[in-house]
Amino acid sequence: MKTVVAYLDAAATTRVLPQVAEVVLHWMSEDFGNAGSRTHEYGTRAKKAVARAREGIATHLGVRPDELIFTSGATESNNIALLGLAPYGAEHGRRHIVSTAIEHKAVLEPLEHLEAQGFEIDLIEPGPSGRVSAEAVLERVRPDTLLVSVMQVNNETGVIQPVAELAEHLRATETYFHVDAAQGFGKLPESLRAPIDLISFSGHKIGAPKGIGGLVVRRRGRVAAPLKPLMFGGGQERGLRPGTLPVPLIAGLSTALETFENEHTKWLAAAEEFRSRLLVALRKTRFHLHGDQEHVMPHILNLSFEGVDAEALILQLKSYAAVATGSACTSASYTPSHVLAAMQLPQEQISNGLRLSWFPDQANELDVDEFVDVIAGYQAGVQTSTLA
Repeated sequence: MKTVVAYLDAAATTRVLPQVAEVVLHWMSEDFGNAGSRTHEYGTRAKKAVARAREGIATHLGVRPDELIFTSGATESNNIALLGLAPYGAEHGRRHIVSTAIEHKAVLEPLEHLEAQGFEIDLIEPGPSGRVSAEAVLERVRPDTLLVSVMQVNNETGVIQPVAELAEHLRATETYFHVDAAQGFGKLPESLRAPIDLISFSGHKIGAPKGIGGLVVRRRGRVAAPLKPLMFGGGQERGLRPGTLPVPLIAGLSTALETFENEHTKWLAAAEEFRSRLLVALRKTRFHLHGDQEHVMPHILNLSFEGVDAEALILQLKSYAAVATGSACTSASYTPSHVLAAMQLPQEQISNGLRLSWFPDQANELDVDEFVDVIAGYQAGVQTSTLA
């Protein structure tokens, strides 16, 4: 058995960067003050650290610092954006919401909740490409459409959605636009600088700690989306997210993003190089790639192997690499991918989609040829058994 198991599940989470861990530890054990404490230096230093982090992250996203609130991550941010906007929609007779059938459950489940409250939810299926067209979204928008919600990058296929194009069109309407940027935050900054009203993101996909992320509430002129808080008990974060600010996690998020920005070009090239090597090696097997490969992130590969059960294959690969069948949030009890189903792929591909996702430094721990030989050997054995 191999002693090193390569990590190919970076779309689920990533290893905290060493420099980030140092920063987090510092703000946990030395400068451990509460950013809300105003009577001593510990609190002042904590408050300044939060302000520096907010300014840096806001600059990266092309927004003002006061348009960014810190949350526990994209799931909470999605809930604040979707459920927090609903009272305004109900009050003004705008109960129609357009989204896609390939969204993360952190969007789809709040939308199901709103549907039960009388909202009309219009989910668009992207077809085999896994990419919705801006036209398909815009043609669903009506005078009573409160919100359009489209993810930046699909978490299972890595397919990039046309959020910048949608933002430009929707800005001229009264419909608000929300983007779940959990997979693209830090990696595709340009499209998030488009005039998107609400942006949700997490830090743990780019080497920050788990449990920290944010929500951008971008103003239209002087007016921001009229969100109502979901929790009460303090005035922190413009009253939208009460509670003591997690200064160590916020500082860690800021450091992770700074590091990622500095290495961004190099990271993209290395991720693409690993992808190319892997695809060349996979020619030894019979496989199907899922999603539009012209509009895809370089570090995510979704595929299925002909005649091979994905769950059984993962067991064969566990000594070589950590891989997944899809979203980490639904992997505890395996069900066929709702993303691949919405793409209308053949049933065998829907049931056996495998997601490989990587950060280059961890992916390079993998012997690609040996990894693929295991897949090819297992596939050949399955075929022989079937023929027998």
